[in-house]
Amino acid sequence: MLKKTLLATAALLAFHLPASAAETFPAKLAGHAYLPAFTLIPPPADAPEDAWISGKFTGRTRNHDVMSVPGDVGPAYGSHPTGISLPFIGQPVQGLSGFAMNRAEDGSIYTLTDNGFGTKANSPDALLFFHRVKPDFETGKVERIESVFLRDPDRKVPFRIAYEGTDSRYLTGADFDPESIQVLDGEVWIGDEFGPYIIHATADGRVLNVHQTMLDGKALTGPDTPGTVVPAQPGKDFQVQRSGGYEGMALQPKTNLLWAMLEKPILGEDGKPEGDFLRVLTFDTGKGDTGKSGWTGDSYKFRLAEGATAIGDFNFIDDSRALVIERDNGEGDPSLACAEGAGDKSACYPVPAKVKNIVLVDTARTDADGFIHRIGHIDLMDIQDPDGKAILETDAARDLKGKFTFPFFTIEDVMLYDDTHILVANDNNLPFSAGRRIGQAANNEFILLDVADFLAAK
Repeated sequence: MLKKTLLATAALLAFHLPASAAETFPAKLAGHAYLPAFTLIPPPADAPEDAWISGKFTGRTRNHDVMSVPGDVGPAYGSHPTGISLPFIGQPVQGLSGFAMNRAEDGSIYTLTDNGFGTKANSPDALLFFHRVKPDFETGKVERIESVFLRDPDRKVPFRIAYEGTDSRYLTGADFDPESIQVLDGEVWIGDEFGPYIIHATADGRVLNVHQTMLDGKALTGPDTPGTVVPAQPGKDFQVQRSGGYEGMALQPKTNLLWAMLEKPILGEDGKPEGDFLRVLTFDTGKGDTGKSGWTGDSYKFRLAEGATAIGDFNFIDDSRALVIERDNGEGDPSLACAEGAGDKSACYPVPAKVKNIVLVDTARTDADGFIHRIGHIDLMDIQDPDGKAILETDAARDLKGKFTFPFFTIEDVMLYDDTHILVANDNNLPFSAGRRIGQAANNEFILLDVADFLAAK
């Protein structure tokens, strides 16, 4: 009896411990590969001519002068140059923002490029597309096997798109911000940040349906949702924060439910975040296109660790356990943090990376308030590399021999690779991030991590 009481008490305490108190598991670097930052591909032959030069609207005025404006990380991050200039000839592959749980028949991995250059306003010439890729950890290279561009020939998108008047009707970053992807029965499901919406498409990129998010019987909208009119009052006219829509969307095995997680806390009536947690809504892929609402009505909560501000990806590893990336907004090794009040920030990081975690959760275990149970996490800023697998140098004011870090602003891809390994990748925000080296644009890095104990945890 005493043993049962102690076990019950321990279980209760586990639910109410702060997120940062969960167990930290070790991780070892087993492979490192990358797709170079400056990787561009041509738009489809039937795309508008406008799509041949992308990034024309990232400044205050339209700019057709190719590669005339040097990219940098922005004043908040020290204005470090990245060595790559806008606008581009072609479409950048950058911004890899989610792995699908299921792979293609040839073993390649589905991933997708996000909205382009960061906002709805500056990305009307950035086409939306997803890929099949294969990292090779022997050569350190990532092979891009196929890229598929999203288009809306059947006019399923319920609002005017940027290329509305064209025959091909390709989608752009002015229409959606795709941040997560799943593949089921040869079709694609994409989580969007702007609506937030769930987009259903064919394997060749044709939109089949666009699903508006419903929470507690009401449409959930944000400042970038078509129909939100400025001036709008946060918390009353919209609840989703800007860049706070679906960042992770996991596909649950057997049920075929999509667990769609918002990137940031939603806003209450007072316009303030409702708490240090994120909403997770479930969508039934079997009902979504039948005329019935695919939203199940179930809603859960994911509590962020102290210092974390957002999540990056979300994928199941079995019937109930899943991986979640949580992160802060920093980039760069913390040993190069700028001194307080430093005037010259050219060789330091004003906002260094600190919280970059992969969290293991169990969706079958929720408490009375709907919080999903956190089993433990690994720290991407403290990866062991005893075998010297790292192939890219990191700027740091400390000895990183035998150590490896993943000090990127946006880490947005994680999936189960095999029984003992996970695969993680970053969104490099071309040409606006430089987390590995000061003055050098971040590449699209893929890291293979040996985390056997982590994956076995219950």
